[in-house]
Amino acid sequence: MNLEEYKEVFLGYLNEKIKSKDPVNLYNPIKYILEIGGKRLRPILALMICDLFGEDSKKAMDVALAIEVFHNFTLVHDDIMDSAPIRRGKETVHKKWDENTGILSGDAMLIIAYQCVESYEPELFKKLMLLFSKTALEVCEGQQWDVDFETRNDVSIEEYIKMITYKTSVLIGAAMQMGAMIANVSEKEEKAIYNFGLNLGLAFQLQDDYLDTFGDVETFGKKIGGDIIENKKTFLYLTALNVCEPKERRELFNLYNSDDLNNKKVEKVTSIFKKNKVDVLIKKEIENYTEKSLKVLNQLSISEQKKSVLKEFGLSLMKRTI
Repeated sequence: MNLEEYKEVFLGYLNEKIKSKDPVNLYNPIKYILEIGGKRLRPILALMICDLFGEDSKKAMDVALAIEVFHNFTLVHDDIMDSAPIRRGKETVHKKWDENTGILSGDAMLIIAYQCVESYEPELFKKLMLLFSKTALEVCEGQQWDVDFETRNDVSIEEYIKMITYKTSVLIGAAMQMGAMIANVSEKEEKAIYNFGLNLGLAFQLQDDYLDTFGDVETFGKKIGGDIIENKKTFLYLTALNVCEPKERRELFNLYNSDDLNNKKVEKVTSIFKKNKVDVLIKKEIENYTEKSLKVLNQLSISEQKKSVLKEFGLSLMKRTI
């Protein structure tokens, strides 16, 4: 199947499984966040990998659902922590309802995600759960580093890469490895496909950083400049500090240590980024991690035709605008 077909089949399964019920103030927000869009990247990858390794992708449907529910649980809670008003062009859960509802519905989503994996036979269930739990904890660690970085002025690029590896990449890698587990591939290939996803996830997150500053609000689905207003120490900011002249470095530092929440701050920072070609530098880094992921394909036993499917997918993520 092509990506849209995987997405369509998955959404049909999601709508079948995720229903609103009493108490509606617990379940309506869950249904809402799962229905308001999103790229569905992680579940699609689980299904695709299962398929490419020769197993019926329908067998990976519950894992795909678990991953998507878990991912959206993290978004609900992240939006509360970031005081974000918009997600995918719509009101965030805590804005549409309230923070208490967002916290509790998010908690329920985490439990539902784990319940989705219960359909697998004991040995496979154990393998999936070990990876899922490890990944879930890593995502929390990544989120904590992200929060910590907001009040630190000594964050290195290496630390930032580690943070986004945990916060974003590990779940993409796990989605792919879970699809491979269901296809019963060797441990060596499981690890290879995980590393493919890990590097692809880094490219994906760096592209997200790029789009947050240089994207279009209509297609990106979030307010442009959100990372700047929240003083997030992204790759763009950390790279700018390394390449700017001392005067601009001080200006950038002061802007990121101010409480300004206006568009002028975004314009000033964006101007410094562009002047110092930071937008070009992050694009090179995105290409670097995409190339790293593609090199992993040589370790897989699947056909060249199937490898080309993964290659095209990786290259499409590098060029995405949403």
